[in-house]
Amino acid sequence: MNRRTFLQNSATAAALAAIPFSLRAQPKSGGPRFRLVLIGCGWWGNNILREALASGACELVALCDVDSRQFELTLKNGAAGSGSTPKLFKDYRECLAATKPDIAIIGTPDHWHALPMIAAVKAGAHVYVEKPIGHTVMEGRAMVNAARATGRVVQVGTHRRISPHNISGRDFIRSGKLGEIGMVRCFVNYGGSGPEKPLPTVAVPPELDWDMWCGPAPLRPFNGGDPRDTTKGAGNRGIHPRGFRNYLDYANGTLGDWGIHWLDQVLWVTGEKYPKRIFSSGGRPIAGAPILNAQEQTTDAPDHQLATYSFDKFNVQWEHRRFGANNTDKGENVGCYFYGTKGIFHMGWQQGWTFYPNDSKAPPIAERAQLRQPDSQNIQELWADFLRAIRTGTRPVADIEDIHLSTNLALLGMVSLKLGRSLDWDGAHERCLNDEAANQLLRRDYRKGYTYPTA
Repeated sequence: MNRRTFLQNSATAAALAAIPFSLRAQPKSGGPRFRLVLIGCGWWGNNILREALASGACELVALCDVDSRQFELTLKNGAAGSGSTPKLFKDYRECLAATKPDIAIIGTPDHWHALPMIAAVKAGAHVYVEKPIGHTVMEGRAMVNAARATGRVVQVGTHRRISPHNISGRDFIRSGKLGEIGMVRCFVNYGGSGPEKPLPTVAVPPELDWDMWCGPAPLRPFNGGDPRDTTKGAGNRGIHPRGFRNYLDYANGTLGDWGIHWLDQVLWVTGEKYPKRIFSSGGRPIAGAPILNAQEQTTDAPDHQLATYSFDKFNVQWEHRRFGANNTDKGENVGCYFYGTKGIFHMGWQQGWTFYPNDSKAPPIAERAQLRQPDSQNIQELWADFLRAIRTGTRPVADIEDIHLSTNLALLGMVSLKLGRSLDWDGAHERCLNDEAANQLLRRDYRKGYTYPTA
């Protein structure tokens, strides 16, 4: 048996052992069923819901979304076959009060994660919330505090913490086979295009409560589309339903979207909690200057960005860019490279992981990914871990406090970019040292009618 076969067999056994007992052994029809609500019925919320219903442990009692067209899609995609007729709500507060769920899935855009999650745990529900946990650092702190004060389990959708190849890759690095880590480079590099063309402002569809969609964030003109449009790329045109990631009023660009996954891998693998210093730079040389007026608008997130995080023993670099085809890395164009004294380790996504030894005569060691379709992720395993944590009263693998620290890395990178200078970070107290302007950006003023959560 060669090294590759041995490693693959060992990793498979470890991955199977890591799958919670509730998933491997409990009959789908056995045990009590949890009353479940889905808040945010878009594409990704449906991905999570599909696995929740497939577990056999949940009864869907309600759907909540400010766009009633999303209900049509959700019921069509499987919720109608859940064995019950879910109630429909546009306001999450009414949903929680009327249904008193055991579990709430928060699948809303980023700027709407904090308030529903906090309300849900206060209403007695356990929560599965999508990443990044919040739009600003202090939102995340308030979310962690609410989870701890109520004793509710809060799992975050950083499913790479439970993907079999990520687990075995972490074990490989921690075993010492990579040696001492001196640097990590995290990256997502997709092909670029020319200058961004602004999209015109259009009438808000009657099915959509646009004021509520914007919620605590600024109210921008509407330029979105129809979530029922299945034309390739249609969902990413405009802010709603899926283009919000690159509008900084509602998310934090590629760093907040993709960066949270790979920066989280660094903390998860190494056991580090927070960096001492952060510096980021970037811009929009491809997309062009942002446009926002009553008639039209573009996105305003950077089309390329570099962020450096200085830890005690190593440095971490984040990189994303949209220049040309971007086919410049070994393996795939997403993931992170751990540079050690014994070689280079690439933790990837769809292609698994690969270790390149220092000895050029030694063959690389690799493990393929074991992802589930149709989304090429491992949400099923993460949901099973969520149920395990609820049943046992223990912390889940992607606990809210852990992912708060990972989310902070992305958010601090955006703060540094906005200010154009480095930040000295006191992670224990979650403050920037001697920089009041930076500390003011750790939160933001909510729009009238909404109250920023208290940490």
